This record gives sequence, C-alpha cells and structure tokens, in this order.
Amino acid sequence: MILLYKKDLDSTLADREGFLKKLPETKENHVLLATCNRVELYTGDGPAPEDVARHLFRVASGLDSALLGENAILGQLKDSYFNALNQGMVSKGLNILFQKAIAVGKKVRAETKISHGAMSHSLAVLEILLRKNLNLGEMKFLILGASNINKDVIRYLTRKGGRTIFVANRTFEKALLLSREMNCEAIRFDSFYDLLNEVDVVISATAAPHFVIRKELYQVEGKQILFDLAVPRDIDPEISSFGNIELYNIEDIERQIDNNLKARSKEINIAEKIIEEECSKYFERFRNISASLA
Repeated sequence: MILLYKKDLDSTLADREGFLKKLPETKENHVLLATCNRVELYTGDGPAPEDVARHLFRVASGLDSALLGENAILGQLKDSYFNALNQGMVSKGLNILFQKAIAVGKKVRAETKISHGAMSHSLAVLEILLRKNLNLGEMKFLILGASNINKDVIRYLTRKGGRTIFVANRTFEKALLLSREMNCEAIRFDSFYDLLNEVDVVISATAAPHFVIRKELYQVEGKQILFDLAVPRDIDPEISSFGNIELYNIEDIERQIDNNLKARSKEINIAEKIIEEECSKYFERFRNISASLA
C-alpha cells in the first residue's frame, strides 16, 4: 500500500522543516514533493488508497493549490517524480500512481479552462495586449522602472515577439543591468519624455512617491497604451481623458485578475468530474492486475 505523509498548505517554514525531520527514514520506494506551499511524502508499493490517489490527482490538476489552476505545481510534481526515478526510489506502484497523476493534470488543463487567464500583474499586461490582436514585434515599448514586475513584463513581451524595448530607471546602472540581462535598450530616466512620441506602449512600475508622467508634460500625438502598475500611481489619471490614450491602472489590472479567477472557479466541477473518472480508471487497472494473477 502507498502511504502519504503531508503538511498543510498554511504551515510555516519552521513547521515544514520540523515535519521533514520527523518523516520516516525511507531509503527506497518514495517520492518527496516539497514546494514553498507543501511537503508531501509518498511511500510504499501497490495501489494507493482512494483518498491518497484523489489527493494527488487534485494536486496535479492545480485544484489544491493556493492559486487555483496554477501550472507550476505540475512541473514540480514531474521534477519530484523523475528525481526519485533517477535515484531508483520509485516502486512499481508509485510509478503507476505518479504517471497517472501527471496524465490527469494534463487532461484537466486540456479539457477545462482551470489554468486560463493571467494571475499576475505582469501576465495581465500581456493578456490585455494580446486580446487587442496587436503585432508585438512591430511595436515599441517603454518600461519605466527596473522593478521585478517590469522584469517579468519584459520577459513575457520578448517571448511573444516584442523586440524594441526601452527601459529607464532613476539609477541608470540598474537600467543597464536589466537591459543586458533582458536584451533591451537602456535610456536615462531624465530623457524618457523625449521618447514618448516614438513608442506605442508605456509600462510604469517605479517606487516614486509622485506622478512620474504628468499631464502638463505629456504631449503624445498618436495612439498610445499606458499601464500604471505602481502604488502610489506613476501616471496622472487625468491623462486617460485624452482621446488617443488607453490608460490601465493597478485597479484595472487587479479587476482583470479577479475576473480570471472567477472564470477558473467555474471550471472546478468539470475538473473534479474528470478526476473522479480517472480515479475509477486507476483502481480498475489494479483490479484487472489482481484478476489476472488469480
């Protein structure tokens, strides 16, 4: 029988470390799934109890994650399984269980929208742009601030074909470092106004205590999309009154993320039905094996 030892998602780091020390010293037939949100040890051979199999299938599908439908957990589960497999730690029963869990995780994501929609500010920016059917490779982007969120924005833009990206930061050296890492062009912060008329999209996420883009200094003739991801705001909201401008602030972005989460929640019942069907197939396999040996 396969056994499961696990620590709840809401446990502290110290709790999880203490839990790891108390786990049985299993030298074979085990898979350890340890992430920032969970610690789970699967050990033994043969079929898993129904609650253990269902739990692992839910984990693989993103239903038991802090962020509903997250994709990262499936990759982490695969890594844990293959690490144990490469070390010769996986019994036949664990092999069947984890291969099935990985297949279930893929099936749930393929047949539902449980993982659809941006769940981060940076991905929400990309989602808005892609919904406009824009050719990112033909557009010019100005990034204000060398923050982590802007780093993610640049990464996602380049993955989708964005090529002309300028980055400005009050500390020019930080802009240079980011530009070298992300293959974009650094400019000095005090000159970004000179570039505004040349770019199609501006994404701002600085730590400034005041407006970085002020209405009285903003003079853009063509159409432009602005994203203000800063708290407090970087961009004067009155700029949104200009007819050629689309301005999205942090509240707009978070509203979109909330709508995406609600849409994911509507997929839970469908995902759970798939999991129950796959649980039945999993146990049917073991019943067939037992029958063939009888």
